[in-house]
Amino acid sequence: MSLKKIRLATVWLDGCSGCHMSLLDIDEAILAVAQKADVVYGPLVDAQDFPKAVDVTLVEGAVSSQDDLEKIRTIRLRSKLVVALGDCAVTGNVPAMRNPLLTRKMLERIYIDGVQQTPGVPHEGVPALLRMAVPLHEVVKVDLEVPGCPPPAKSILFVLSELIEGRMPDLSSKVKFG
Repeated sequence: MSLKKIRLATVWLDGCSGCHMSLLDIDEAILAVAQKADVVYGPLVDAQDFPKAVDVTLVEGAVSSQDDLEKIRTIRLRSKLVVALGDCAVTGNVPAMRNPLLTRKMLERIYIDGVQQTPGVPHEGVPALLRMAVPLHEVVKVDLEVPGCPPPAKSILFVLSELIEGRMPDLSSKVKFG
């Protein structure tokens, strides 16, 4: 008798992909995860739209753009458990460093001031930035926060193993910020 696999998704919002790299650093333990979970969405999966009926979604990065906001709201609606993975998702971290600046002024500084050829803020095909980059919990209900920049692979493996077995992990001694 085979057990039903959980439906697992990973998402990369405004972050550096370090949390996904740390996830891959669980090395051969990924085989044990794959025996009990089907990855139905993520940077390494050829799915264009976020699927329905996802059991666990690991979300890396802050919510910084209109696209991020729409995506995290869809994720929340379609996921049983949403996990904020890493300091950007938990606190806003590096993406939130822009928050004291006016968005328009920041974009002008980057794309116009001192630019030698074709200065101009890109608009076509670029998602509109929100006024501030915020952690996931400021936008949607988050079921679990896994801090770290990035969280260590062993912590991610612990979280995944517990969630796959239907248990909410106790992270009090397993993770830290930074």
